[in-house]
Amino acid sequence: MISKRQKSLMDWGSQKWRTKSGKPSSQTGERYLPTNAIKALSPAEYAATTKAKRLAKSKGKQFSKQPKSIAKKTARYR
Repeated sequence: MISKRQKSLMDWGSQKWRTKSGKPSSQTGERYLPTNAIKALSPAEYAATTKAKRLAKSKGKQFSKQPKSIAKKTARYR
């Protein structure tokens, strides 16, 4: 029997994660998100989360939190 955690991890792994441009984040500084999450965000929201990612990257951080309103909106797709 598969536990709830295992199913969640399997679902997460089967999603198509990408950047909006389709290019590697290391080149563009964009945030990787599931395709459905990208579709759910407005251009301004995607720009805001990308800006946060680029700002953290410029400070030498590998990970960055999304703005709270955007994180709440994309949570259902992760």
